[in-house]
Amino acid sequence: MKKQAVNPYLPSWEYIPDGEPYVFDGRVYIYGSHDFFNGHVFCLGDYVCWSAPVEDLGNWRYEGVIYKKTADPLNKEGKMCLYAPDVTVGPDGRYYLYYVLDKVSVVSVAVCDTPAGEYQFYGYVHYEDGTRLGEKQSDQPQFDPGVLTEGNRTYLYTGFCAGEDASRNGAMCTVLDKDMLTIVEAPVFVVPSKCYSKGSGFEGHEYFEAASIRKKGDLYYFIYSSVVMHELCYATSKDPAKGFKYGGVLVSNCDLHINSYKDADQASAYGSNNHGSMVEIEGKWYIFYHRHTNGSWFSRQGCAEELVIAEDGTIEQAELTSCGLNGGPLVGKGEYYGYLACNLFVEGDENYIVYDGVYPRIVQDGRDGDETPGYIASVINNATIGFKYFSCSHVNSISLKTRGYFKGYFEVRNQINGPVIAKVSVDFSNVWEMNTASFPIEDGVHALYFTFRGEGKGQFLSFTLE
Repeated sequence: MKKQAVNPYLPSWEYIPDGEPYVFDGRVYIYGSHDFFNGHVFCLGDYVCWSAPVEDLGNWRYEGVIYKKTADPLNKEGKMCLYAPDVTVGPDGRYYLYYVLDKVSVVSVAVCDTPAGEYQFYGYVHYEDGTRLGEKQSDQPQFDPGVLTEGNRTYLYTGFCAGEDASRNGAMCTVLDKDMLTIVEAPVFVVPSKCYSKGSGFEGHEYFEAASIRKKGDLYYFIYSSVVMHELCYATSKDPAKGFKYGGVLVSNCDLHINSYKDADQASAYGSNNHGSMVEIEGKWYIFYHRHTNGSWFSRQGCAEELVIAEDGTIEQAELTSCGLNGGPLVGKGEYYGYLACNLFVEGDENYIVYDGVYPRIVQDGRDGDETPGYIASVINNATIGFKYFSCSHVNSISLKTRGYFKGYFEVRNQINGPVIAKVSVDFSNVWEMNTASFPIEDGVHALYFTFRGEGKGQFLSFTLE
């Protein structure tokens, strides 16, 4: 039986940001960096891989560790982290993994005969004279590789450009030979940084990081994180190494710019850096991205949303949902955990991560690796928790499972600013307790929003529709 697909698409205790999705032999594989729950910096773990059948996108399988950070000769002691990787299939049919360590400015490459086997270190991207890319005096620092192979040529996209850093010109494209390492065309700039964007069409959405590349028809799509951080943008060209024009925003992890269910300038989730890419699965296109949890930069989780692509190649910004890969709304019956929330905010919040522990955030019990369901902690007065979308039929009651030292009630709405259609009372408790209210919701597809009114600070584990 197929499983429902939800966001985040991996288990609530797994933290794989910077997702690069690919379809190989009937399965979707996700490659990314590896954060830890309660991690103190980005990307502490080895590379692991997950995959799912293309016809069952809720059924993800753990493929295991595919590459250890100590496998790189520059990192034998494991003191450096593996930053965001990408994968491409070379002319020889093997799978090549490109990555950059966090303290050096060279692009490393590993190789494997299968999509999710054990990758072996292969070498460093270099010029014909052997000088490694990033170490020539004229080179700009290498970061966040994205790769695309066509025939015997591989296009490598890299770059990190802080907003006011005039020493960084933008995202670079470097062309590699069929050996997947040797440079045959030196780096050229394809998307500008903030300092060099005047008159380019990229103003306000200049390149920051997270280079990725895809092709649909005769159009190349360059996907990247802009200088505002929370959004993934795209640019298009019919040439992989020049002529890219700004296209728009693909997704924002705080849902800015979306006006389908709220005002466009209202942030409905906590946003911060973002990284991901597009993929076609069974005739539909999706954008993979990541969200932030634990009130931290360093515990990020992968999510995905369906894209709408027009005939001319333009793409609508995707709305955050709890059902991204599901192909439609979730069943409006049964229990759903709090970590599936796609909207989480307190009235008046800024749209970036807060660290003081007062504001609501998605967490888990235990330590990293403990397979415990995520929930929402620090639920305070005027906090709103939102889930979208559910296909409801003959729903009569709604129950909330909560704990903690708070007292009051949750207002339940089916629109973010809509009328209250139910109230569920909660009280002080140091164990999970369920409270129920009648819920006369009409049959149809609905969002669900829970706003706490009261005193104290509590935790939200799940809700149940019956």
